[in-house]
Amino acid sequence: MSNARELIETIRTELRPLHEKIISHRYVGAVESAKVSRQALAAFAAQQHHIIASDLRSIAMLLARHGDRPSRPFLLNVLQGENNAFEALTKFARELGISDEATRGSEPIPAAFAYSAFLAWLGMYGSDAEMAGALSLNFAAWGINCGRMSAALKASYGLKPDAVAFFDLFANLPPGGDAAVTVIQGGLDRGVPAALIARAARMLQSYELMYWDAMADANAV
Repeated sequence: MSNARELIETIRTELRPLHEKIISHRYVGAVESAKVSRQALAAFAAQQHHIIASDLRSIAMLLARHGDRPSRPFLLNVLQGENNAFEALTKFARELGISDEATRGSEPIPAAFAYSAFLAWLGMYGSDAEMAGALSLNFAAWGINCGRMSAALKASYGLKPDAVAFFDLFANLPPGGDAAVTVIQGGLDRGVPAALIARAARMLQSYELMYWDAMADANAV
């Protein structure tokens, strides 16, 4: 298959069961029902700290490897978005009473960090097309859950909008479909196998589900 839009739709259809499991996850439902303690929410913030700190390096690595290609604007945009989220995450953690030192000193949960381990692999060994395919499909599910988390944290936990800006950034991501399609098409045109792009999307989405499972297991919900 040489058409990026057709490939994305095929992958999206294949990953629909995973997508549905993520956006209906019991952890998000538990937050909406205020069954997750503030201390447990602190664990969420700590895991996101480790994940985004790693993802920033991974995306920067891919940018260094592919920065002379048309994918540069897409990768720069993702990198800036991740940096903005990293700064907003600090506000969420502090609202929960967690110091920056405590967040940095916390231990990553292996199942939660698996997402970032794979993104690091893509940054080192994958193509820009694989990264674009994986992120563009993954951000849809992640954004939906972040939107639900934001609403629940304000309604059930009394957090102010500034404290949940981290979630709102992902919930309100501007449409990036065309930019991702351009990167994916460029990869296909130069010989990146469609199967590798589909594999990257499937792997990252599977690790996304593992993250939510890890959060639920860590908090017994």
